[in-house]
Amino acid sequence: MSYLWIMRHGEAADGSPDSARPLTADGEQQASLMASRLAERCQADGTAVTRIVTSPYLRARQTAAVMGDALGVAVETLSGITPEDSPQAFCDWLVNQPGNLLVVSHMPLVGGLTGLLVDGREDQGRAFPTADIAELEADVWAAGCARLTSFTAP
Repeated sequence: MSYLWIMRHGEAADGSPDSARPLTADGEQQASLMASRLAERCQADGTAVTRIVTSPYLRARQTAAVMGDALGVAVETLSGITPEDSPQAFCDWLVNQPGNLLVVSHMPLVGGLTGLLVDGREDQGRAFPTADIAELEADVWAAGCARLTSFTAP
């Protein structure tokens, strides 16, 4: 059994270009709170995040850095997980990845990815308020093969 945590970045400031929008002070607090919660949860049940992948957008990288510090895991930037990217393309990449991953990205990708992995349909995904984390488990990361085990908000 493998685990996947899908997280939307913390609250971001308005601005342009979209890719350069930083976290607000509230967004930093959200990320810090969720990092503590996930670290405690992993310690309590013995699961571990083994890799963190993040969107190249600033707000996602900032959120992932907070998560990585709390979990003691290096952060990798992955270009194909921006707001406009395809959940199916990420799912195709994910199927060959080892370990338990935390992915930090954006709406609508995180919602579509959750729907695709759990229900087999991108349009069945749920809304992710900022800094929310969905935890999924599966034997194989393919459409409709995962189970949503928790959904945590700051």
